[in-house]
Amino acid sequence: MPNDLWSYAIELYARPGVEAASLELQETGADICVLLCAVWLGERGVPWRPEYLSRLQSLAAPWQAEVVAPLRQLRQQWRKASQTNDELANLRAQVKALELESERQLLARLEGLAAGWPREAARDLNLWLEHAVPAKARTNHGALQVLRAVITSA
Repeated sequence: MPNDLWSYAIELYARPGVEAASLELQETGADICVLLCAVWLGERGVPWRPEYLSRLQSLAAPWQAEVVAPLRQLRQQWRKASQTNDELANLRAQVKALELESERQLLARLEGLAAGWPREAARDLNLWLEHAVPAKARTNHGALQVLRAVITSA
């Protein structure tokens, strides 16, 4: 398992089913950066604490709202038009790169916040996973089950 959150997130996101499940959970309101950080913390043995998750969410929310979401919205808005307009396709690719970089920076901030949190022998991975998504995604949600299966099978 990679030590830094960005490398871990890239590795996890590349596993079969994780991207689709993450995008589905994002549609329910989940912050995927917080979710990836929660899984990383759970796998590293950091105990789940409501205050830890709250601190992660408080750090992430403004960055998501002011930086990531506007870039994502612009990229998505240009999806159809960029298919027939090469200049717009090029700009869209640049916006996509900025969106990815903004998520990398957010993950670095989340990692920095959690740097001093204690590690224990127990893995609270399921608690981290369950609480890092909106309540409507917690019960019988296929995407959450996919993530749980991929993560626990590694």
